[in-house]
Order: sequence, then structure tokens, then C-alpha cells
Amino acid sequence: MKNLLYLLSVTLLISCGNEPKKEKFSYERVKEEPVAQVSSEALILNSNDQMLFDKSLLKANAGEEITLVLNHTGKIAKEFMGHNFVLLKNDTDVDDFAQRAMLAKDNQYIPEGDETIAYTSMIGGGESDKITFTVDEPGTYVYLCTFPGHYQIMRGEFIVE
Repeated sequence: MKNLLYLLSVTLLISCGNEPKKEKFSYERVKEEPVAQVSSEALILNSNDQMLFDKSLLKANAGEEITLVLNHTGKIAKEFMGHNFVLLKNDTDVDDFAQRAMLAKDNQYIPEGDETIAYTSMIGGGESDKITFTVDEPGTYVYLCTFPGHYQIMRGEFIVE
């Protein structure tokens, strides 16, 4: 019995000393290629694979033609991480619009109705889209991405003076 106890004790001590070694974690930052600026007169808005716009505030003058370029600086395809720019009219219920947008896959997540001022196509990693539009009334407008699940993070204010 003593031998059995001794054997169990030795086995327990030996097995406790052999913990698996922890692997060291390291990563390499992926370098994104810079996106060319189309012109100094265009508003440039970048989006990425982290579900973010690079600006939360855009400004323009009322009644002037506005050119906006949306770039997707990431690498993920639009079917999985698509982005667009949608400028809403002031009286639009953003939450209601976004909920209906999720159901409008066949129309690039733009629901039927008259609630938008302008919008880009849905784009994926490495793609860009350019639109030209005019906002006649000064005010603060909401812009967002309507890809499902993005609008609460990917939104900002478009101030027209």
C-alpha cells in the first residue's frame, strides 16, 4: 500500500511539472495601400474592414455641386464587408430607414422611398465610387452605411452651411 501511495505521489509531482509551454503571440500589421485623392475639390470619405468611416463630420455649402468619393481601403469583398454612403433627408427616422435597408439586398440595401438625398453604390475592399449632388437647404444631415449591422457605427453628420 505504501508503494502504491509512493508511486501515485511521484506520478503526481512529475505530471505537475510538465505544463505545456505558452506560445508567444506576434502579429504583423497589414499595410494598406494609400487611396489616390481624386481632386482637392471632392470630399473624400474612406471606409475600412474595421467597419469605420475615417470622418464623422463633413461640410459643404448649400446650393453648390458636391462631389463625394467613397473609398473602401480594406480587402474584404462587398458581400461580407460592403460599404456605401447614404445621405438622408432631415425628417428621416434613421433607425426605421436602416431596418428597412437591411431587407433591400436586391437594391444594394437602399429601401424604396423618398428619404435619401444621395447615395453611392455598395463597394468592397479596394473599390471606390464617386457621386455628385446638391443640397439646397442649410442644416445638419445624417449620413450612414446601410450594409446590415453597420449603421450604428458607420454614421456621421453632413453640415450644409
